[in-house]
Amino acid sequence: MKNKEADTELESRLLEILVHPCRIEDIRRELPNAGKNNLKNALDALVADGRVMKNKKNRFAVSAHYGCAAGTYLATERAFAFVAPDYPEGEAKPDDLFIPPNASGGAWHGDRVLVKVSERKNNRGRKEATVIRVLGRAGKELTGELVQRGKAFFVQPTSKKYPEIAVDKHDLGEAAVGDCVAVSISHYGDEQFMPQGVVRADLGESGTMEAAIAAVLHENSVYDVFPNEVLEQALAIPQEVDMGTAGKRLDLRDKLIFTIDGDDAKDFDDAVSLEKLENGHYLLGVHIADVSHYVTPDSPLDAEAFRRGTSVYFPGHVVPMLPFALSNGICSLNPKVDRLAFSALMEVDKDGRRYGAKFAKSVICSKARMTYNKVNKILAGDKGLREEYAFLVETAETMNNLAHALYKRRIERGALELDIPEAEIRVDENGKPVEIRFRERGESEKLIEEFMLQANEAVAEYMCKRELPTVYRVHENPDPDKLRVFASFARPFGYRIDPSKPEDTAQFQTVLRGAKNDPKQRVLPTLLLRSLARARYADECIGHYGLKAKFYLHFTSPIRRYPDLVAHRMLQKALLGEEFTAADETMCEEAADQSTNREQAADNCERDIDKLYIASYMQQFIGEEFDAEVSGVQSFGVFVALENGCEGLIRAELMTGDFYQYDEEHMAMVGRHTGKRFTIGTPMRVKLLAASDTTGQIDFAPADGSLPVSEKLDRPRREDTDRAPRGNRAERRRHSGKGRGGKPGKGKKPPTRKRR
Repeated sequence: MKNKEADTELESRLLEILVHPCRIEDIRRELPNAGKNNLKNALDALVADGRVMKNKKNRFAVSAHYGCAAGTYLATERAFAFVAPDYPEGEAKPDDLFIPPNASGGAWHGDRVLVKVSERKNNRGRKEATVIRVLGRAGKELTGELVQRGKAFFVQPTSKKYPEIAVDKHDLGEAAVGDCVAVSISHYGDEQFMPQGVVRADLGESGTMEAAIAAVLHENSVYDVFPNEVLEQALAIPQEVDMGTAGKRLDLRDKLIFTIDGDDAKDFDDAVSLEKLENGHYLLGVHIADVSHYVTPDSPLDAEAFRRGTSVYFPGHVVPMLPFALSNGICSLNPKVDRLAFSALMEVDKDGRRYGAKFAKSVICSKARMTYNKVNKILAGDKGLREEYAFLVETAETMNNLAHALYKRRIERGALELDIPEAEIRVDENGKPVEIRFRERGESEKLIEEFMLQANEAVAEYMCKRELPTVYRVHENPDPDKLRVFASFARPFGYRIDPSKPEDTAQFQTVLRGAKNDPKQRVLPTLLLRSLARARYADECIGHYGLKAKFYLHFTSPIRRYPDLVAHRMLQKALLGEEFTAADETMCEEAADQSTNREQAADNCERDIDKLYIASYMQQFIGEEFDAEVSGVQSFGVFVALENGCEGLIRAELMTGDFYQYDEEHMAMVGRHTGKRFTIGTPMRVKLLAASDTTGQIDFAPADGSLPVSEKLDRPRREDTDRAPRGNRAERRRHSGKGRGGKPGKGKKPPTRKRR
């Protein structure tokens, strides 16, 4: 993780002074105007955060001076671990530190820790370190199976990265042995006692897909049930627009405005319109549900929306940010009923140049609930649909032409079009997966995307140029080190990428254009995406790298994203000429941080639950063979992807015909004797071995079925793990889990390979 910015100017000054060790008296001389209590509090905060340490001689200094570093503890399913060090904003991410067995200092996966760094390196060249203090625990709850041994009860965590947790029989609640439960940690364990916990929720029978889904949601703090006071407030809101309480609004109910969404969409938070102006330009209207009219600051609805941050979607389900009375009811821009909206009205010419924008609270009446499928067919010339929707055919065609012009201008300015196929999981009426296919993006999907981008950019530009507080969507430049890896993959295809010039996106556009027309290059857009930074929310406008946009925020989905709701509130305040306060700035900062965290949690949920559905679908094909290609390479094996988007693992021990070693620099698995290479994009024929709808794990093997060759002499060093440090014979036995004679010691099991 990146370093937190100093909370105060005093902390910032302390970090400058403490590059060299100082006694408290020295610090006071350097900062004569700092109050005694203020100085103590600032020092305590820096020490607690691991950025400053005090040695035995009572001298304070930044942790690096004492050979220490703060970071995030990353456990593995084996005895060793890693720590990802904190690093300053804008600097390259440092290598992870290797934590050998018995050096965890009681840390658990995800904890923030302080480590002492050694000059010694492991066999993969990573520096070793020892955890000397746990700075903060990652979470208080885990999920796992409740088991019983004798009269004692334990929870075995779903992830093997965590230790077993003892639970007193009085703390079981309604859970029964064999259930999947959520357990709250009351004691993290020490040399005398194992970890202790209390069962907080029964998630269902362990070993079922339903319990696995419930566990994923719970682990990411995603809850389906709304608090009673939130539901009561939502249900008290009338389901028809009351113009008496709507305030002064721009009346657009006579305009041709309509929505375009997916076939299965239940909430419609954006509608579009297009009119020809007298000067030959167009007035592009993007009309967004006015959620801020109903969800007011500091209300129960607002507090719950802030906590959730975003709606979470997985096959056949949605966990909404707002109760359905709002998201599917009064806030949804349903057809042929009056709805309150916030409209962005932008003047553009036929070539996509924007000449100005105005924003207004409005009242609209959508003339049709259109779907992507219908509009695509209309644009393709479907006679029946063109007759049924004759009143909007001409407008739809003009919109499509304008969308093409907007897209062209966006690409010309350097935006990256990462058109990566996205797997779509279709379920039946019982929620069972029945089909996996790639989601299609037709003309209408691209049309809506371009119009929404225009509205988002226009609002961001309006707020940024006036230096008014709001929540922006930002995307930093990529890490040059990651671009170097991408450049090495692109080079064999004839591309010359300069990683030192990430701002030159034209070089990446060339790759993306080439990959569209060459199946052999289709892996390159995915690799480029992995090289980019992750977009996030922020209270300052620093631009969006992927869109090559100087100004950008999210304005168009306040039903399902909290940052959009904040953007609406701040924009309305600006339009009314109201004075902004320090509280507004604080709120935007907090909303940006919370929304970024909740977006990450939602992404985790959607990814992990999709894996469960895909594994459930693939169970019917166990034993069958498929064409695939390598989609990822790790020390423990290679990941392969089928044509339908299903991805699984071929473990290193099942790689056929040779001993394969991991080449980290080139992300390849290389045969020691044959020199055969498996790298991203390598085609393979594979056989499906197993698919678990409770873990999402899918295992493949090479289809030819041959086993690795046997070799007793000169066996290659295992590259899939970092070995424990050398020591005396007893220490080596302890680290290896073996007793005398090389046999497994009592109660020990040989290590297993890490699962993804």
